[in-house]
Amino acid sequence: MDEGGAASVGQDGQALAGIGRRLRDLRRRRSLTLQALSEESGVSTGMLSQMERGVSAPSIRTLQRVAEALEVPIGWFFSDAPSSSGAPPWVLRRADRRRLSLGASGVTKELLAPAGDGAIELLYVTLEPGGSSGPTPYAHAGEDAGLVIEGSLRLEVDGQGCVLLAGDAFRFRSSLLHRFENAASSRTVVLWAVTPPFY
Repeated sequence: MDEGGAASVGQDGQALAGIGRRLRDLRRRRSLTLQALSEESGVSTGMLSQMERGVSAPSIRTLQRVAEALEVPIGWFFSDAPSSSGAPPWVLRRADRRRLSLGASGVTKELLAPAGDGAIELLYVTLEPGGSSGPTPYAHAGEDAGLVIEGSLRLEVDGQGCVLLAGDAFRFRSSLLHRFENAASSRTVVLWAVTPPFY
């Protein structure tokens, strides 16, 4: 079963509390016990309980499994930002970005595309030193592409790993098992595109 890690207190604690609140509310609306959700998702009841209480950071794969079991897109776990006035619908102000902070995993994702239907999703991904998508590769429909803006990214696709530095770009079929991590001692920033939208 997938597990996460203990989260540090502070700004990550607020983000984890938001994920936990959304998870608990939706599980209850679906009339699911922790045990039932565990059986549907393959995530232990202990981990689910820690997620709901905001004391443990899930990996991306864990969050994906829980979202699939609850039949919601993984983007449902992103925090809502207050809307700025005066911008046309095709503009997203920086202050209005929706964020998903995975706490102890060291990964924060910000949605850059304005809300609404579209074929492309753009994310601003920040990985702290040691941050990763989790130990287990994952896959989904579509295509991933991106550009490393800062730091270095170790990307593994279909069992083959490669270290990308600032200025390096990538593209691969998302149906191939993949994972990523920041193995360096400084943060990594990646401009990441996904199609069709995954979050």
